[in-house]
Amino acid sequence: MKTRVTQLLGTRYPIVQGGMQWVGVAQLASAVSNAGGLGILTALTQPTPEALAQEIARCRTMTDQPFGVNLTLLPIVNAPPYAEYIDVVIESGIKIVETAGNSPRDFIGRFKAAGVKVIHKCTSVRHALSAERIGVDAISIDGFECAGHPGEDDVGGLVLVPAAAKALRVPIIASGGIADGRGMAAALVLGADGVNMGTRFCATVEAPIHDSIKQALVKATERDTNLIFRTLHNTGRVLKNAVSEQVVATERRPGGCEFKDIQPLVSGQRGRATLESGELESGLVWAGQVIGLIDDIPTCEELISRMVRECRERLALANRIVA
Repeated sequence: MKTRVTQLLGTRYPIVQGGMQWVGVAQLASAVSNAGGLGILTALTQPTPEALAQEIARCRTMTDQPFGVNLTLLPIVNAPPYAEYIDVVIESGIKIVETAGNSPRDFIGRFKAAGVKVIHKCTSVRHALSAERIGVDAISIDGFECAGHPGEDDVGGLVLVPAAAKALRVPIIASGGIADGRGMAAALVLGADGVNMGTRFCATVEAPIHDSIKQALVKATERDTNLIFRTLHNTGRVLKNAVSEQVVATERRPGGCEFKDIQPLVSGQRGRATLESGELESGLVWAGQVIGLIDDIPTCEELISRMVRECRERLALANRIVA
């Protein structure tokens, strides 16, 4: 396939793996890249910049195809040493970075000088326009269906993608609610130049997640997610389980809640332990509504090949209908 995204990234197909905490490691990223998509290593999954350098080197032993690094810019006081992580990205010769969270404004100059292409994740057209103005090379636009943080506007992809396509000049990558070739075809028709998938890649053979968690994603329906942090104006979408239900109940109690009231439930290390142990009810599992479209656990090669075939079939069918 040839789109502005494949030309920008140097991939065979316009399919990007989301940069997921604890999940975006070399075994998954290399499998996605080898299958023709863009694999993404998650920088902050690694405890130090030095560990990220080692993971980049490990990924290079597993693929000779392009892959990128996700750097989530967290709005916290004790922030990670972003400048050092960026040093590693540049010195390791990475040419594609996905940024998320806060604006990458402070780092764009360094990336540009090093020839690094920047994809920035946004949940609204106004934020996407701001990112375009500071010089990002592409926008990954996240609809309300997505896992992680869908923003506070609650706009689904069916509206958000064409709205972004109408407003932006840079390539657009549709994210949220995409699991197969039907969704990919729809995204392309809506004006996107590619798609980003996170939850769907969690339910693959190569994902570094316990099989019990993968099976839970397969069994779940599109109604089996919870929106947490709503009252804190930092909405997140996760799988329904005992912990996320407790978070929602705490937020709904009379008098509301502060983050400290739910912090022990939502800690990142607790979530990581859940993914590794397979004990589904013990921590948060971040997942989008797309779980309702997942019914198997293929390899990344099988998934991407199937998606491309289905996408071509759907576009051909649409063409026959209008013809």
